[in-house]
Amino acid sequence: MPRLRPPVQLAEEMGGVLGGGALLLAKMPSRFESEKGEGVTQLSLSIEGASLECVEWTPGREAGLRRMAAFTPRMGRAYAGKRNYDYGRDRRANVSALSPWIRTRLVLEEEAAAAALNAHGLSPAEKFLQEVCWRTYFKGWLEHRPGVWTAYLRDLKGALDACGQDAVLRKRYEAAITGRTGIDCFDAWASELVETGYLHNHARMWFASIWIFTLKLPWVLGADFFLTYLMDGDAASNTCSWRWVAGLHTAGKTYLARSSNIKKYTDGRFDPEGLAAAAPALEGDIPAPGVLPPVDPPPDGPIALLLTEEDLGVETLRPPGAEVKALAGVSFAADRGPNGVGAQAAAFAAGALEDALDRGAEVFGVKSFALAGDATFTEVAAAWARASECKTVVTGFPAVGWVRPRLEALSAQLKAEGVALRYLQRPWDALFWPHAKKGFFGLKKAMPSVLAELGLPV
Repeated sequence: MPRLRPPVQLAEEMGGVLGGGALLLAKMPSRFESEKGEGVTQLSLSIEGASLECVEWTPGREAGLRRMAAFTPRMGRAYAGKRNYDYGRDRRANVSALSPWIRTRLVLEEEAAAAALNAHGLSPAEKFLQEVCWRTYFKGWLEHRPGVWTAYLRDLKGALDACGQDAVLRKRYEAAITGRTGIDCFDAWASELVETGYLHNHARMWFASIWIFTLKLPWVLGADFFLTYLMDGDAASNTCSWRWVAGLHTAGKTYLARSSNIKKYTDGRFDPEGLAAAAPALEGDIPAPGVLPPVDPPPDGPIALLLTEEDLGVETLRPPGAEVKALAGVSFAADRGPNGVGAQAAAFAAGALEDALDRGAEVFGVKSFALAGDATFTEVAAAWARASECKTVVTGFPAVGWVRPRLEALSAQLKAEGVALRYLQRPWDALFWPHAKKGFFGLKKAMPSVLAELGLPV
């Protein structure tokens, strides 16, 4: 039986499309100032040669703030009117492209929301705020239904096993992930994803729809392909978005990619033929919501702070009354799935962690340590915690996904040694997640009151 090659290897064999070079980690010179005008506080930017068209995917907080500041003037009606257009990888002025920074919380959701509200107000910025909240909604929805992630992993293993046994299926799957289907837009997006680690949100929807309804491939294989390569790869957003397209999120509701829609919103770049004319919902369960997991009380006194890709907002992770005595971080990017992680996603995760550790060391006046996210993690992290002489280790709340099992194993080890691992939940999640039991409408309706409770200017 031929060996099923992972997407990373296949992409490399198809002309080295992953060989675009490592992401530049050097910080570009910039200046931020707080300006007051007409009663509104805004973040202004001064940077030579800055352009919204081409995104600088530098994995650090400073780069994320630069992008946010430059895009803030367009977070209102300009975004609402043009957000659905995918003009191509070198024309991104119509979208914020902030998702990799927000996913890792190098830039916080509150910061993006505050920028939009300060510059435009609630009504003009509503569409932008909704996009920020969709990620929050999916994470809250999956927290109510952690079994959906478990089922995805089980079904993914089954689909990969089927590819290993069915030569026809394997060939169709490999053609899709290497951009050789003959559907020009789909193939272009497959290559763009592998090469850049990013896709426009509308392109993600079209891609998933074509994968499921035109190519008739298992949706879990497509979800895994995305999760392997996306810099903003997130268990909840990715899994739930694919389920939504397939009709497994809202009963009977699917998304059909249409040629006319693709032609319009790619500005005529693509006009594909032969797409599916219908999108019948796939069979599958939509489980009822359970209860949210309990939240640890914030500790005080000396703590050891552990960073993961779930939350790299190190400056605001220290609980009030706590003193950071030790700082370490780890990336589990390679745990995203059986195919590991693509080059750009891995580079962003590593660079983001390095940036957070550097910032944390400066803020708290301690040394920082990068721990390996391999099989030795639990043992090495426990040794680091012992050396800190702290009885409490604090980390950002690990949402459902690949990070939580690693931290749960560490928690068990630390507990045996008399050390507590505490998960710190952000107020943003604590206030929004209870509204993510069913459809997005419930969370959308609660947006003004939650934003106000967070102290944002609504």
